Amino acid sequence: MKKLDQFGIIPVDFSILSDVFSEYKHPEDKISALENKGEIIRLKKGLYVIQGHEPFSKELIANHLYGPSYISLETALSYYKLIPERVYEMRSVTLKRSRTFATPLGVFSYRSATPAYYSVGLENKIESSFSFMIASPEKALCDYLVLTSNIRIQSVKSMERFLDEDLRIDVSALSEFNPDIIQSCISTGKKKGELTNLYKLVKSFKN
Repeated sequence: MKKLDQFGIIPVDFSILSDVFSEYKHPEDKISALENKGEIIRLKKGLYVIQGHEPFSKELIANHLYGPSYISLETALSYYKLIPERVYEMRSVTLKRSRTFATPLGVFSYRSATPAYYSVGLENKIESSFSFMIASPEKALCDYLVLTSNIRIQSVKSMERFLDEDLRIDVSALSEFNPDIIQSCISTGKKKGELTNLYKLVKSFKN
């Protein structure tokens, strides 16, 4: 297992593990044996994390499990402490089709977005030994409005009430939001009415 210590908590794919165990006649048998012994954890076919390096970063795993992708929606809103609830499903946005993965480390779900919308408002968060992609607070909230079905908000007042009563966001936090990110989301054409109401609400906290 010392050979695997180099990877720490970073997910590693089958081809890299095969190279690590290249001295074996059948590296795949060694990998299967390690999995059966619980020394590596299979997240999906061909992708693993090394046991003994907990706590794992679910944000980092989410980026690697299905990509390109970034952490967003309720997961990002919780990460920024904008909503009070702790979120157990890791939710992300991807350029690929929507998918959900049930893994030994939890459920990871992905919602699809167009390239123009996807690229707006992303941040690279750097931790001690790794980094991961996550939506900015503004983009995470836009993602929630755009990618959640049946959200129809037709006024600024209704938007404020929705954020306060449904999402339980302290709307005073909107004073820290960058309205330019919301404006960029609006320009991509998805749920322009809802995002415009959010934009106006954020601007009202800037005055």
